[in-house]
Amino acid sequence: MSKQHLIELQAVKKIFYTDDLETWALNNIHLTIDAGEYVSISGPSGCGKSTLLSVMGLLSSFTEGKYLLNGAEVSSLGEAEQARVRNQEIGFIFQAFNLIGDMSVFENVELPLTFRNDLSRKQRHEMVVEALEQVEIGHRQKHYPAELSGGQQQRVAIARALVGKPKVLLADEPTGNLDSKNAQIVMDQLAALHRKGSTIVMVTHDPRSAEQAQRQVSLFDGKLVDDRTMSQGVRMAAHG
Repeated sequence: MSKQHLIELQAVKKIFYTDDLETWALNNIHLTIDAGEYVSISGPSGCGKSTLLSVMGLLSSFTEGKYLLNGAEVSSLGEAEQARVRNQEIGFIFQAFNLIGDMSVFENVELPLTFRNDLSRKQRHEMVVEALEQVEIGHRQKHYPAELSGGQQQRVAIARALVGKPKVLLADEPTGNLDSKNAQIVMDQLAALHRKGSTIVMVTHDPRSAEQAQRQVSLFDGKLVDDRTMSQGVRMAAHG
């Protein structure tokens, strides 16, 4: 019996059509990611890495191919069911944090849980507190985003991504808006989550961030051109 991967992309293509021009954002992508992996996706600007992450997150459709999440083909699901999968099985971390300014840290992290009918208020509260403690920002739960540093805001965004206990965390340039010190704090948080068992797929343009992942995938002109697993020694050297 063949192994079931957490994420499996089979011959995925995404083509943009404008007048007589075809632009291949993704060109015949075959990629599998297993539970517990930490994968970075890198490549030059415009190579398709953010598009690939959007496809994995069901934020973007594709032209041809197949996408299986935990063994289930999700690309063919209806809009409502895709929304449920995004809410319960996928956690998103964005470059711009995407926090709501007039909501407290606690309320921002709780927000995705409010769309779930299977949770009581008490359960939501416990899950939010746990997620905030995981990223060591629980002491700021009553504050508002404007009262936090960029690094703290991104840690809140990570807590929001974690709170629903998703199968995979998708991070799109999570350190792109941060200085080097705060960027390293966020990368340390992601590494800690990976050690605790989280599956992480991260798009980054920063070679140092890419090298901290367990596995590095490279794209060029929409094609997967490299896929390598890093040794622990190499990752520790990059971290240092």
